Amino acid sequence: MSFYKTKSIIEEGDVVVLYFGPQKMHCFEVTHKIVNKKGELVDNVFQTTHGALKIPSLIGKKYGTKVELTRGWAYVLQPTPELWTVTLPHRTQIIYTPDISLIIHLLDLVPGSIVIETGTGSGSLSHSLIRTIRPHGHLHTFDFHKQRVELATAEFKKHGIDEFVTVTHRDVCLEGFGDALKHKVDAVFLDLPHPWLTINHAVDALKESGGKLCSFSPCIEQVQQTCIQLEATGFVDVRTYECLQKELTVVFKNIPKLNLDCLKKKHSVEEVIEKKSAEQDKILTVSHAHSLPGHTGYVTIATLPPLFARITEDDN
Repeated sequence: MSFYKTKSIIEEGDVVVLYFGPQKMHCFEVTHKIVNKKGELVDNVFQTTHGALKIPSLIGKKYGTKVELTRGWAYVLQPTPELWTVTLPHRTQIIYTPDISLIIHLLDLVPGSIVIETGTGSGSLSHSLIRTIRPHGHLHTFDFHKQRVELATAEFKKHGIDEFVTVTHRDVCLEGFGDALKHKVDAVFLDLPHPWLTINHAVDALKESGGKLCSFSPCIEQVQQTCIQLEATGFVDVRTYECLQKELTVVFKNIPKLNLDCLKKKHSVEEVIEKKSAEQDKILTVSHAHSLPGHTGYVTIATLPPLFARITEDDN
């Protein structure tokens, strides 16, 4: 499958991205037939504002190919976790790429890491975690909503990455992560309304050599409660980040050129304005976007020291 490894040719069953531009992309599976709303099996034709695309016609084409539609064209791309994040079907609020990159960095994830994720949701973060820790790592992701678990499980299998992830239906606040993960995990990520209720369970799951815990919360009150519980449970180096994206566009701008000769010769104001508007300089500068993404959530990171260090500290 195309999510598992880089490939050059589109095959049946691949998930591909139809790319019109940075703000306009669609993701779909390459199959000959699909089931319509009436439950009937019909030819797989994808409708866009640029016309229709017969999906089976993509089989055998190279990724990156420019494809013709009935009223335009687009590029067909191999999906990445970043492209999946902006095209996936939303089942919940999702975490976007700027926060995802910060989370992976703060958790110190590498190929081979064993990670717990609570709040599978739409699987936006899950795909990036799997890409980071494979081929020898494993993601254990939990969600309390049964239907979301079933949909996520089916998606991971369809994308060819199910061997790197285990999806579990469980309320981790009440039940924890299970005995099978006791002291087996390198990092824990929490995306829950009450993350402080799972911190004791996270201590049980993290390896005796220590590990990292990261929590994503939209409200500062959640952060405060979580930090209090983290410190009370023995975590150290507790820090909170807010990732705010700022977009600048490089452009050329024309600005009026001030004619000092007119001022020296004491021309009238009208003459100075006329000459000023006639002579312009072109400069290279940047402009700010009219609207920018605002607050998404607070990312709290903490470190659990090795077990022997915690025991020594308690004895003292």
